Amino acid sequence: MSFLTSQTHVHITTWVVAIVIFLIASFTGNKSKGLHMTLRLFYILVIITGIALFNEGRNYSMGMLYGFKFLGGILVIGMMEMVLVRQKKNKATVMFWILFALFLFITLFLGFKLPMGQDFLA
Repeated sequence: MSFLTSQTHVHITTWVVAIVIFLIASFTGNKSKGLHMTLRLFYILVIITGIALFNEGRNYSMGMLYGFKFLGGILVIGMMEMVLVRQKKNKATVMFWILFALFLFITLFLGFKLPMGQDFLA
């Protein structure tokens, strides 16, 4: 599994595609059953690549921050799922959109700031 940890491109590609599919599925509403199932497949891919990077990140001195990033990523996926499921049930989703944006910001900030991330914020 060294191809997952040699560079972060596979992980970044999976979560970018997942966010794009999520936004499309959330704006199309109840007609997005196929998109929702595709998004769930990408959840699994994001988690698998994230676990591989997390295991590699434990070798750095900031291993605890990688744990927080991993937790943030799981919370982002949870909020994405909550938004889509609550939309399907015609319930309020404002709180989950706000939490999604907050957790996404925290996770992206940690991901770009930690040593294995891209030098995007440097």
